[in-house]
Amino acid sequence: MLTTILNLFGRSPFAPLESHMGKVANCVQMIPELFEALSKKDYDEVERITAKISELEHHADLTKNDIRNHLPKGLFLPIDRSHLLEILAIQDRIADAAEDVAILTTLKPLEMLPIFKNDFHEFLNKNLESFQSAQLIIKEMHDLLESSFGGIEAQKVKSMVDDVAFKEHEADLIQRKLLKNLFKTEDQMSYGSFSLWMRICEELGSISDLSENLANRVRMTLDLK
Repeated sequence: MLTTILNLFGRSPFAPLESHMGKVANCVQMIPELFEALSKKDYDEVERITAKISELEHHADLTKNDIRNHLPKGLFLPIDRSHLLEILAIQDRIADAAEDVAILTTLKPLEMLPIFKNDFHEFLNKNLESFQSAQLIIKEMHDLLESSFGGIEAQKVKSMVDDVAFKEHEADLIQRKLLKNLFKTEDQMSYGSFSLWMRICEELGSISDLSENLANRVRMTLDLK
């Protein structure tokens, strides 16, 4: 793994970030499959998918640790070393959030009631859109380097950051509607199930929150250049 990480740094100081983000995406992209199984009450499949997400999160963790441990101290970086590590840390928290969502679905058998099912899937999709937009920003980092963090490319990335912020705002609006409908089910499920759904919504919402944080961190890096 050390050789691989060093080779990535040789290509671009941002290549390891993109590699790690790819592993984070592997975790996040399994969440729709997880809730599809849950909506069918296929609890064995929920357990299987959760185990897979945990395995993928572990791979992302290993990559994060390798990058941290082997970031060459003498390497010239176009951005402050601490900023690069902060971006890495936010990416890592997104993978953690995906795993936390999955684990919550296994704590007890849950039912996705019709009154909030559509809003939940809309909320899920908007969080995924936020993440995917943030991932695209990380993929632009090499082009930013090529343009010396200026010009048309910098303006393009700033526009992409604004797009992530807008998607996160949309996710917040959907979450409010979802929670209102969720509260209407208080007498249709146990307190434990209701509380667990609340926690799932909160943890799922953190994916768009963290995606916005990641985008803003890149924007701050641009502003400091």
